[in-house]
Amino acid sequence: MIKIKPVIKIKFTDFWEGFDLPAFMFYKLLIEKYEVVISNKPEILFYSVYGHEHLKYTCTKVLFSAENVRPNFRECDFAFSFDYTLNKRNYRLPLYAFYDDVTRLLNRKVDESSELAAKTKFCCFVVSNPSGEIRNQFFNKLAQHKQVDSGGLLFNNIGGPVDNKRDFIRNYKFVIAFENSSYPGYVTEKIFEPFLENCVPIYWGDPLIGKEFNTRRFINSHDFNSFDEVIKHVLEVDQDDEKYLEYLREPVFVNNQLNDNLKIEHIAARLDEIITFNSNRTWMIKKYQKIRPAYAFAKYNLHRITHRLNRIITH
Repeated sequence: MIKIKPVIKIKFTDFWEGFDLPAFMFYKLLIEKYEVVISNKPEILFYSVYGHEHLKYTCTKVLFSAENVRPNFRECDFAFSFDYTLNKRNYRLPLYAFYDDVTRLLNRKVDESSELAAKTKFCCFVVSNPSGEIRNQFFNKLAQHKQVDSGGLLFNNIGGPVDNKRDFIRNYKFVIAFENSSYPGYVTEKIFEPFLENCVPIYWGDPLIGKEFNTRRFINSHDFNSFDEVIKHVLEVDQDDEKYLEYLREPVFVNNQLNDNLKIEHIAARLDEIITFNSNRTWMIKKYQKIRPAYAFAKYNLHRITHRLNRIITH
C-alpha cells in the first residue's frame, strides 16, 4: 500500500545570500514525511534575520536565528535559536549544527604521530567581517609574538583569500575561533570547523561554551583573566608536543555525548509539533469564523487561538 504524505504549503524568506533550500536541514527533514509545496501563500513561513519580508505574512511563522539576534515572539510562533533561556516556543539549535554532521565529532580517534607531522604551521585566522573588534585585537596581539596566517579578506597576509577554509586550516596547530560577539549560548561554526580538522581552537564568544563542548579540547579565552594569559598559554603549548597532544586526545563534546537538542530525531519531532500546531490553528480559525463576526475575529480571536494553542507545546 502506498502511503500518502500529508501536504504542507511552506515558504522560506529573509535567509542569507546564497541560501540553498534543498540542502537546508529543515527542508530535508520535512520532505521525508510530508508532501512539501513551496508557496507564496504558505501555511507555515520559515524566516531568518536578513530581511523584513516575513512581516507581510500572518500565517504560522517560524524564526531561524542565524545571528546573535534573539527571537521576538510578537512576530513568530516558534523559533530555532541559540538561546538557552527563552520560553518553550524556542528550540535551542546553534548554527554550527548546520555545517556538518555533528556525530562526526563523537568517538574520534587521533593518530598522534600523523597529526603532529601534519601540523606544520602555527596558527591561522579566516575572517572577512571586520566588525569583530575583540577578535581583531586578539589577532593583532598574537601576531606580535609569532606569525599568524590570515586566509580571509580581513588582514590577509598570504596573497589572497583561500578557496576552502577547511582545507586551509588543516595544517595549523591552532585556529583563532572567535565569534563576532559574545552572548550565552551563541555558538557558530567558528569552533566547530577546527574540531573537524583536528586543530585546537582558540575560542572566545559564548561564556557558557563548556555546557556542550569539552573545555579540555580547546583553549577557552573565558578561562583566563586576560588575552595576555591566553597568548602565553598558546605559546607554551606550541613548544610542547605532549601538551598539544593532551588537547587532541580529549573528546570534543562533554562526556563525548551530544546534547538532545542536536539529535535529528528531536529536531524532526519539533517540526512535527509545529505542523500539528498549524493544523489545529487552521481548524480553530475556520470554526471561529463561522460563529464570530469578521471584525471581532480579526481583533480578538486570532490572538486567543494562538494563545490557547501555545499551551500544547511540550518542549
